[in-house]
Amino acid sequence: MDNYLESLSDRIRESFGQKNEKRDKALTQSRELTRLASRAIRATHRNDTNLADDYLAKAKQLADALRTGLADEPDLYFSGYTQDALKEYCEAHLTVAIILNQACPSPEYLQVEYATYLNGMSEVIGELRRRIMDLIRDGHSPEIERLLDVMDGIFALLVTMDYPDALTYGLRRRTDIARSIIERTQADITISYRQQLLEKRITELSKQLSQFETLDE
Repeated sequence: MDNYLESLSDRIRESFGQKNEKRDKALTQSRELTRLASRAIRATHRNDTNLADDYLAKAKQLADALRTGLADEPDLYFSGYTQDALKEYCEAHLTVAIILNQACPSPEYLQVEYATYLNGMSEVIGELRRRIMDLIRDGHSPEIERLLDVMDGIFALLVTMDYPDALTYGLRRRTDIARSIIERTQADITISYRQQLLEKRITELSKQLSQFETLDE
């Protein structure tokens, strides 16, 4: 019995040790993947597309390594920190593609689960709001309308995914957040547009008054 217990103990410790090493490596990779995704989005907002592409390329290499390293450890691959990092990876790819008006990469292309992809897509709405608020400083434009239409389209897709959180990784909560972001953005756009029209009318009125004053003289 003692020999059996000792042998069992050795096998279990070896297995746990190997798994713990993979877990530690995956945690490090997940943190770095999240950082690269964030930097790609930041570079895009700054209109530095070359830098954004560079970050996305590095992120893809890291995502591939993460998947390969956990190929035999599905419980670690589907853990929160791994899927959260891949969600950020999806968000970065989608944000860059949408802002640059390019075709969006599919879940199959990014090699991620559908739920992870949808959660990443839900968070793109916040980045598009940020982009719109940057653009709105220069006045209303067709680009603002395009981005708002994309936000509406994403939300229309998300609300159809009425499935348990166990399948969607908490998508319903993120969809509710997306709705509030879109509503605030629509309100901000409306206020900005009305203000732009008012300023235009005031400018035109000032010009007319100046002309009248010139005629009186």
